[in-house]
Amino acid sequence: MSTFTVKDGAEIYYKDWGTGQPIVFHHGWPLSSDDWDAQMMFFLQKGYRVIAHDRRGHGRSSQTSEGNNMETYASDIAQLVEALDLKDAIHVGHSTGGGEVIRYAAKYGKGRISKAVIISAVPPIMVQSESNPEGVPLSVFDEIRKGTGFTRSQYFYDFPIPFYGWNREGQTVQEGIKQNWWRQGMMGSVLAHYEGIKAFSETDFREDLKSLDIPVLVLHGEDDQIVPYHQAPKSAALLKNGKLISYPGFPHGMPTTEAETINNDILDFIK
Repeated sequence: MSTFTVKDGAEIYYKDWGTGQPIVFHHGWPLSSDDWDAQMMFFLQKGYRVIAHDRRGHGRSSQTSEGNNMETYASDIAQLVEALDLKDAIHVGHSTGGGEVIRYAAKYGKGRISKAVIISAVPPIMVQSESNPEGVPLSVFDEIRKGTGFTRSQYFYDFPIPFYGWNREGQTVQEGIKQNWWRQGMMGSVLAHYEGIKAFSETDFREDLKSLDIPVLVLHGEDDQIVPYHQAPKSAALLKNGKLISYPGFPHGMPTTEAETINNDILDFIK
């Protein structure tokens, strides 16, 4: 089991397979690096070096009482990237992980990151405010906090239904995927998950997006019930070198349920 200790003593679990150009995967809330199985296998077989970590408080990493915020998440990955001496890397983030990629790239990535991909991602900013009137009301995130903090086991058992769009007509729940989502969520720290809601909903990535010169691919499902689709064109518009691909009918969890499509679009972008 590979772990790396960051400067505050937290141990970050990671997988590091293969050789070639590195691709670093950043998972969504409240999951783990296991959520990238379909991508890790695909890109490994295409000849890439694939790396995925469990964010602090998630999966097999330390359940710290401090640092459950976007700034620390980005610092942790910067330290891991430096320790592994990754250069010319592509960073791929889903949901909260997309925010982590953008903050990392803007603050720490110069000279080490060549391209980025954000999927169903939280930038530019999720919460509703005067400067973001289309955002999601704070009350919605308060409900997620309540469910996560105090009835987590059942709340996480129910959460995959909208996450994967199984509440839409003609869709069938895939029990293995649902239970794997629950398994990953329950491995992590309830405190980290609770505090992580603020990190993914209230962090403002607008200046980070504007500062990036690298090519960034923005992928988003048009039927995303977790991170509304309108986030994606906003992010793409702020990027100097952004490309947007949208998918009619695809859900938030499309890297799992629509892996073949997503993987090939990422591969085309990388090439």
